[in-house]
Amino acid sequence: MNELLSTIDSPKDLAKFSDDQLTQLAAEIREALCTVVSDRTAHFASNLGVVELCIALHLVYDFSQDRLIWDTGHQVYPHKLITGRYHEFPTMRRKGGLMGFPNPHESPYDLFMTGHAGSSVSTVLGLKTGDDLLGHDERKAVAVIGDGALPSGIVFEAMNNAAELKKDMLVILNDNEMGICPRVGGLGKTLDKARTTPLYGEFKKDISWILNQIPLVGGSVEKALVQTRDAIKASLHGGMLFEEMGFRYIGPIDGHDLATLREYLEMVKHLKGPVLLHIFTEKGHGFKPAAEDPVMFHTPPPFERNGHDSVVSVKKSSSRAYTNVASEAIHAAMRRDKRVSVLTAAMCEGNKLGKVRSEFPDRFFDTGICEGHAVAFAAGMAKAGARPVVDIYSTFLQRSFDQIFQEVALQNLPVTFCLDRAGLCGPDGPTHHGVFDIGYMRLFPNMVVMAPGDEKDVSAMLDFALDFDGPVSIRYPKTGADLVERPFAPIEIGHSEILEWGEDGTIVAFGATLAASIQAAARLRKEGLEIGVVNARFVKPLDTATIFRAIDETGFVLTVEEGVLAGGFGSAVLEAANAEGRRTDHIHRLGISDQFVEHGERGELLADLGLDAEGIFQAALQQVERAGVTKDWGNRLEHPA
Repeated sequence: MNELLSTIDSPKDLAKFSDDQLTQLAAEIREALCTVVSDRTAHFASNLGVVELCIALHLVYDFSQDRLIWDTGHQVYPHKLITGRYHEFPTMRRKGGLMGFPNPHESPYDLFMTGHAGSSVSTVLGLKTGDDLLGHDERKAVAVIGDGALPSGIVFEAMNNAAELKKDMLVILNDNEMGICPRVGGLGKTLDKARTTPLYGEFKKDISWILNQIPLVGGSVEKALVQTRDAIKASLHGGMLFEEMGFRYIGPIDGHDLATLREYLEMVKHLKGPVLLHIFTEKGHGFKPAAEDPVMFHTPPPFERNGHDSVVSVKKSSSRAYTNVASEAIHAAMRRDKRVSVLTAAMCEGNKLGKVRSEFPDRFFDTGICEGHAVAFAAGMAKAGARPVVDIYSTFLQRSFDQIFQEVALQNLPVTFCLDRAGLCGPDGPTHHGVFDIGYMRLFPNMVVMAPGDEKDVSAMLDFALDFDGPVSIRYPKTGADLVERPFAPIEIGHSEILEWGEDGTIVAFGATLAASIQAAARLRKEGLEIGVVNARFVKPLDTATIFRAIDETGFVLTVEEGVLAGGFGSAVLEAANAEGRRTDHIHRLGISDQFVEHGERGELLADLGLDAEGIFQAALQQVERAGVTKDWGNRLEHPA
């Protein structure tokens, strides 16, 4: 097993393989991919689809010198296997192991830690321009971008600039008719024309090659040749959009035909100016279940195989996730109110909106990977009287910062933002951890910023948001939803929920840290301490009445949040206390300091950051000691339970 793959220490080792061995190598890479997802979640179908492309690229180019950027980066597993990380591959997406995205700390073959779609053309253009400026103009530059990422606005900004600069660079359009879900929009229909063209294969290659050799000189001859060239290329379908944008379009070709891929890559390698090579691939290629259901197998839960072409079982979580609770609340709201619609940016499956899409197709809008457009689109709908819900991952909503500011908050429009994957995203790592949204959402005037403490809060907060006459942000993590048993307090703007009150100290939890805070407080009460717990619910407007009462009446205040401390919930508490002249020396903040958090299981990361029940308990003990709380509990401070 993996007799060839295990011998690869660098891409240079590929040169020793025959054509038959390269075919075997592709099969071994796919087997390695299947092994990884047998016991953990990992990006799967997208990696299966680029095996031959990855091998061909490393055969034709020398990326120890040349430049390669994989757009989004979740299809980088074959690249990692070929660039000397085979023996580390079992650690993929585990704490301390290989990252599921490109990582410059792992290998010089990974140039950027790419986890968001669309930036590859810009960064490759920058790399090529920088190399030229520094005297390394022999270096080649290649970006691999999928058709799902292609509609991102930044892609067209970069292509426009590249055409002006006329830099020698190659953009490979990996067209599999998919993002995470099937692609949407008019650009996809344009690409589909290339799939139906009868002019394909060797004839098209020969024509493209001939056209690239035509010297365009001299008046009417030049004009005639240009017209002839463009007329022939227009007849080939699918590529005129890119030609008009200043890219030389070549293809489409079969992205699983290794020999053809190598031939075309050799052909375009030395062409001058920006080139786009259009290849067709199949997401999930080589593993039948993934090819038949590439949406489910994009990032599947662990599964067992029966041979190479069937799945015996898929391991599913028994707990209801916050994502499911939120999608059900959105679905219920849409049933009640015809003004309510939902917008997502290519994340229908991730946000569990399939039921909404099926039942309300006229009020479900997938904009593709175009978050800024989605937010501005929602603003227009809100201005017209609708009640749009923008359901986007926290880390991806950052891409629409300006539209949140200009089109929504500045206009004070009733757009509801559901920030899925807020907080730590576990094995996806620093590109996907949604830890900055508290700070960037609370910046804006008119914006209400909330986080549910448990499952009960979710639907109540959504109902509040849809009734509120202004923008509202609701954040929740990628994890099973907690359920805190208590008499439920209705959602009122700027009001927290007091679960316990105690004179020795108060733990104020913002969001999904509530359950762990309750557990920590229960342990402290067993130690004889009277510790209160507050479900903050709002960071903006902040419940200053409850916060100031805790500051004035209890021994310490400990804020807990699953986000960065800078600009976060604890910062809001300190700002409010300072503005009112309250003492702040006994306020302590738990959250994420000035760092990017690496990948690992969510529970592991919370423990490392002191945001699990044990970490909150220990932090509270430290505050008890600092506050000088005196209780008859012996030496427990020195030897806590």
